Amino acid sequence: MELPESLDRLVRELSRLPGIGRKTAQRLAFGILRYSKEEAHRLAQAVLDVSEKIQFCHICGSFTDQNPCLICRKRPHEIICIVEQPNNIFSIEKSGVFRGVYHVLMGAISPLDGVGPDQLRIRQLHDRIETGNVQELIIATNPTVQGEATSLFLQEQFERIVPKITRLARGLPSGGDLEYVDDTTMLQAFSGRQTF
Repeated sequence: MELPESLDRLVRELSRLPGIGRKTAQRLAFGILRYSKEEAHRLAQAVLDVSEKIQFCHICGSFTDQNPCLICRKRPHEIICIVEQPNNIFSIEKSGVFRGVYHVLMGAISPLDGVGPDQLRIRQLHDRIETGNVQELIIATNPTVQGEATSLFLQEQFERIVPKITRLARGLPSGGDLEYVDDTTMLQAFSGRQTF
């Protein structure tokens, strides 16, 4: 059975979101159909508000509705945590373990995808380091081939400029089972082992 045109258009638009396939988009669309007119308007207004009000912080590159963002305005800039995407910041912030500032690269080096260092926000990071009193860079790129390549590039670029460059630890997740650990994670776990 074919969907009515407006419903099909909603399904197509929802399926454009990352991680949302056609079936999930259809379930979401059917859920929206159960909304009252007022609820549907609130959802539509929320989407419009995000589109109109959210921007990138001109310092770190995070999502914000104020420029610069709250983190860049309130925290010391001596330690910068480098991440690939703005949404990575929210994962780190949720943990509450980091009290410095961030720098979003907007991707990772990936020659196969045509992404080199010039397509990332590395020049802006260099400018921040040159004009500030940066004492440490924490490289928090993803544990992928692209993330590792980016990490090595950043280390080479800044090792003579910044006193301390660190990388997030890698290894076995808490509560994990050794049976399901991939080879790379196992290698990193053994490489980063510590004495009791």
